[in-house]
Amino acid sequence: MADLKTRERIPAHVAFVMDGNGRWATQRGLPRTAGHREGIANVNPIANALRAHGSRYMTIYMFSTENWKRPTEEIDAIFELLVEWLRDTAPEMRSRGIAFRHLGVREPLPPALLAALDETCAEPVRADDLVLSLALNYGGRGEITDAIRKVIATSSDSSAIDEQAISAALYTAGMPDPDLLVRPGGETRLSNYLLWQAAYAELYFSQVLWPDFDERELDRALDEYAKRHRRFGGL
Repeated sequence: MADLKTRERIPAHVAFVMDGNGRWATQRGLPRTAGHREGIANVNPIANALRAHGSRYMTIYMFSTENWKRPTEEIDAIFELLVEWLRDTAPEMRSRGIAFRHLGVREPLPPALLAALDETCAEPVRADDLVLSLALNYGGRGEITDAIRKVIATSSDSSAIDEQAISAALYTAGMPDPDLLVRPGGETRLSNYLLWQAAYAELYFSQVLWPDFDERELDRALDEYAKRHRRFGGL
């Protein structure tokens, strides 16, 4: 395994797709809610491990704008689990150097979830924190559309619409683009996730379902990242 203690070879920003929660539960004869509970609980140890490795940013795809197509009962259960996690687990994570940020559209998220998000994300980021961004009610195309609208609204000059201006208007403004994007669950697509920001991210796909994606699987992803030469269009 590569030397993961070498700072230059550790990704500063790792993005994850929480994929496979429902299948994890189905394989065990459990309700899908049980898989979502396990998946949400798994954010904590992965964030801890990333911080220990020296990464500064972690982004997790928790609920997409397309997920509203799921049954209402499942959506309500996911939101209830998220409120419980934000109230019960997030404060302990914050005490260990993990700060929170919400990426996505607020409406029509339920008031209880918005209140929990606001409370969790209110504390300022400290210099040694890992910033954990929760992509909730998030869609990459919608984010880019919103960013362009913001740029147009602040300038009548079409030349002001450039890459720098759009990046500064994204939900992720002020954060570096992800160096590594990890998708467990066996699928090999981005699914409308960080479409602008992932332009030069290294992609890593795993067959392991998200609830089973543990520190060993994370090390494999980081090891693979450490072996790659990032050219950014050069030689």
